[in-house]
Amino acid sequence: MLNQEKKQELEIQAREIRKDIVTMIGVGKAGHLGGSCSLADIVTVLYFYKMRHNPAQPDWKERDRFLLSKGHAAIVQYAALMECGYFDKEAYIHTLKKLGSRLQGHPDMRKLPGIEANTGSLGQGVSLAAGLAAGLKLDGLDSRVYVAVGDGELAEEQLWEAFMAASNFKLDNLRVIIDRNGLQATGKTMDRFRIGSIEDKMRSFGFEVMVIDGHDMGQIADAFDKADEIREKPVCIIADTVKGKGIPFAEGVAAFHNGTLTQEQYEEALQALGCVSRTEA
Repeated sequence: MLNQEKKQELEIQAREIRKDIVTMIGVGKAGHLGGSCSLADIVTVLYFYKMRHNPAQPDWKERDRFLLSKGHAAIVQYAALMECGYFDKEAYIHTLKKLGSRLQGHPDMRKLPGIEANTGSLGQGVSLAAGLAAGLKLDGLDSRVYVAVGDGELAEEQLWEAFMAASNFKLDNLRVIIDRNGLQATGKTMDRFRIGSIEDKMRSFGFEVMVIDGHDMGQIADAFDKADEIREKPVCIIADTVKGKGIPFAEGVAAFHNGTLTQEQYEEALQALGCVSRTEA
């Protein structure tokens, strides 16, 4: 359980990650603000509380792994990696999606330390994560694999095949995090593709299921800690979140799934996060 000091430390770090997200997107350039910000608190807890990892040795064999099945939210992982020291923040924060940049629109493990797999084709991330989890077990390692999935992404059939496989092979080192922000690119998820109760479905597929407030540091940390106690089944953490969390004008607005910021919005977003406006370099 988090003590109050650690909880406040994580909240401050999550705010810094959101500042980095806004700064990377900048002005007049399309970026996945909404889904990156909805994951920011979860990613903060993973990198600054839960996961075993070493920025000085990104390929450390015993590390825990984090994958973004919703690879379009790469900006939040870039922010966490730069805050942890995997690469130089000042050198790269203004290079997002520029030609030849290490910070592409989707994660590329060939370009950046700390990226475990190339993701972005929706529905494929859990297959990759399950394969990693199975491999770690075969190697006798107790490392864990965390994979973030969008709620809109659940319309992809390959995910459900991967869920069945994870359950069949009793991958209790696998944590599937469903970012349930209720919105996708063109509107409400429930209006685009109804899948019914996510909780019931994941339980029927053999997962241990937890439902949390994805912006409550205590609940996030507790869920990850409780997952370590589960044996012989994978864990699904359904995190109820707000798309664009922390940016008042973007919260719950589908247009910011992959939208552009005006100069005024850019400054307003940074100010909302307690930052003096920084003009994009």
